Amino acid sequence: MKLRIAIQKSGRLYEDSVQLLKECGIALRNVKDRLKTEADNFPLEVFFLRDDDIPQYVEDGVADIGIVGENVLYEKNKKAEIVEKLGFGKCRLSVAIPRSQEYAGIRSLEGKRIATSYPFLVNEFLAKNNVQAEIHEISGSVEIAPGIGLADVVADLVSSGSTLMMNGLKEVEVLLQSQAVLIRNNSLDAEQQKLLDKLVFRIRSVKKANNNKYILLNAPNDKVKEIIALLPGMKSPTVLPLAEAGWSSVHSVLSEDTFWDIIEQLKAAGAQGILVVPIEKMII
Repeated sequence: MKLRIAIQKSGRLYEDSVQLLKECGIALRNVKDRLKTEADNFPLEVFFLRDDDIPQYVEDGVADIGIVGENVLYEKNKKAEIVEKLGFGKCRLSVAIPRSQEYAGIRSLEGKRIATSYPFLVNEFLAKNNVQAEIHEISGSVEIAPGIGLADVVADLVSSGSTLMMNGLKEVEVLLQSQAVLIRNNSLDAEQQKLLDKLVFRIRSVKKANNNKYILLNAPNDKVKEIIALLPGMKSPTVLPLAEAGWSSVHSVLSEDTFWDIIEQLKAAGAQGILVVPIEKMII
């Protein structure tokens, strides 16, 4: 029994998807220019597909699971369940208008021509807000549509916003926040589910490690309690005596989100010799 996973064969999610499997300890055979491969040390078969096709393959059961952007999953409107949000490939589907124009809210889109590669999601957004507009579906170079007279506004994926700026556009509405997600077919059998559970356990361990740092520091004994109060750790910090009398070594784990703020507080509390080490895996 093998679990079949579909991932993007090229594009913005390909490298991160392959890297995630590698960090999960899954060794793939040669993946370059391949449409299918297998893992040497995990019962996993990998299909490399167009991202637009992945939801369909998963819904049909040709692939048991897949890694795809939420934007694609929702646009294709297929029956596939999100198992885990993966934290990479983050972007948003947004409405953008020419920078020279003022935006007076969603109602100002009434009667406009909207160029997009996401007609289903845009139609849903318009219907939800009782706005009537004309949708022009195009597959690429959406940002140039207003400049060449094809549309009045665009609805497209945005990461940094630099592409919009280069084309004289500004973002005015966010329709969807998106990131890469692991999806599954709704009819997995017990053995397939067991393999998926093993894979998800590894993925969550990798994600947890990527979102945390291991920290070691030296602290004067009369400051240890104050310093420990700043370090929640996994349960509680580890405190070990140093060879030099009156000093201890404190070990803990810090979240990436609060890391720099806490580091500043630790220094102010008397911590010295602070070392920060990346965590490869984190099992809790």
